Amino acid sequence: MSGKGTPATVAAGRAKAAYTLHTYEADGSDGHSYGTDAADALGVPHGQVFKTLVAEVDGTLTVGVVPVSTSLDLKALAATVGGKKAVMADPARAEKVTGYVRGGISPLGQRKRLRTVVDASAAEWDEVYVSAGRRGVQMRIGPGDLVRLTGAVTAPIGAR
Repeated sequence: MSGKGTPATVAAGRAKAAYTLHTYEADGSDGHSYGTDAADALGVPHGQVFKTLVAEVDGTLTVGVVPVSTSLDLKALAATVGGKKAVMADPARAEKVTGYVRGGISPLGQRKRLRTVVDASAAEWDEVYVSAGRRGVQMRIGPGDLVRLTGAVTAPIGAR
């Protein structure tokens, strides 16, 4: 990774969180499953690689971080943050608010800090993989650091 890194790596470094970066060849086409591609390219279980999804809960942008082997349970996300209804956010709005492009949205270092919920399954791993803020770059980080750095709560929000 050249230069000063991404906002995600800068945030992790500033917080003195231990992490490692892993790069892979990313397919830039739309409608693509970036997370499963990352897991396959890195040779790690799909349940250990987490995708960052932006939803609106009662009109408020909220981040759900779930394994790429699952989908985001919108009802569970809404209930976790005390809301009634959740829908996926418009991708252009998610990109603008987070400062990242789709397929490279990191839960760390977002332009505007959004309330965040990390799926409870993260605690099953010593380390999890999340986007480092660029397509083709994953960050391996401890789930405790991920929760701490994002100010997240954990709950079962991944639907199989």
